[in-house]
Amino acid sequence: MPVAKRKTVPKNFRLDPVQIARAKKALAASTETEAVVRALDFVIAEDARNRLTFEANQRFLKSGIQIQDALGSLAE
Repeated sequence: MPVAKRKTVPKNFRLDPVQIARAKKALAASTETEAVVRALDFVIAEDARNRLTFEANQRFLKSGIQIQDALGSLAE
């Protein structure tokens, strides 16, 4: 879910080279910078999905729906 090109700024980080290499491979990135950018995009997208899921769950719970234990496995 890449976003439009934005201004970039130089940053200095101390990162594990093995971890960067694994991320580069997992994300099919051609450079270390691309791997970091893709990883950040992934985290941002995951956070958005988590928030949407939480909000949907809250709406479901507030709806007052009654849930039945059809299999009897949730005995009180």
